[in-house]
Amino acid sequence: MHASVTVPQYQIRGLSLAGFRDMAEFVDYLNQDGKLKSGTLVAINAEKVLTAENDAEIFNLITAAEYRYADGISIVRSIRKKYPQAQVSRIAGADLWEALMERAGREGTPVFLIGGRPDVLEQTQDKLRRQWNVNIVGAQDGYFTPDQRDALLARIVASGAKLVTVAMGSPRQELLMRDCKAFYPDALYMGVGGTYDVFTGHVKRAPRIWQKMGLEWLYRLLSQPSRLKRQLRLLKYLNYHWKGDL
Repeated sequence: MHASVTVPQYQIRGLSLAGFRDMAEFVDYLNQDGKLKSGTLVAINAEKVLTAENDAEIFNLITAAEYRYADGISIVRSIRKKYPQAQVSRIAGADLWEALMERAGREGTPVFLIGGRPDVLEQTQDKLRRQWNVNIVGAQDGYFTPDQRDALLARIVASGAKLVTVAMGSPRQELLMRDCKAFYPDALYMGVGGTYDVFTGHVKRAPRIWQKMGLEWLYRLLSQPSRLKRQLRLLKYLNYHWKGDL
């Protein structure tokens, strides 16, 4: 793919999303002419759409991101309902992160990892180096204090990282990425939630068949009943979808 490629944009509940046919197309788009784009990647699912509606700061954080993509199957279904011609696939953040890491390993892209428990972060680095020979130029677990933030920003700049991934959950990771980007705009920033836990086997992802059927949310609910309150919020989104209020 070349720099002239235009990516279709779709509007859902006031948020604009990029539509990619598949993950390979997205990874190629982000890596053009041997160079990784800079900016911020934000995964959009139904929960994030609802949060953005009720929180102006989150809405501004999301709309300021250069690359918003459909991570939730409900978002993909809404795009297809509103735009019947759309060729768009769900791109799971965890899968996209792995694809970007594999590419970074191949191309020697300097990577900085932020977030997760100290042991999980350590295991993530080990596995990335072993599996794809990723050039990790710095790492920081998620347990740093507000007065350590400036030192972290300085470390990111000094590292020369071109890809910075932040596993701290929303909205903490989005807030940190905003501050990092203002300080050091030369990297691609990606919020990855619990991806390091999944990558290192601490958290089990839904089996592939559940993912294909768009039931990953149900698998997570069955394995973590404490998520029920979060999932019940999604009935509001489901109502938007059925009424075509998109």
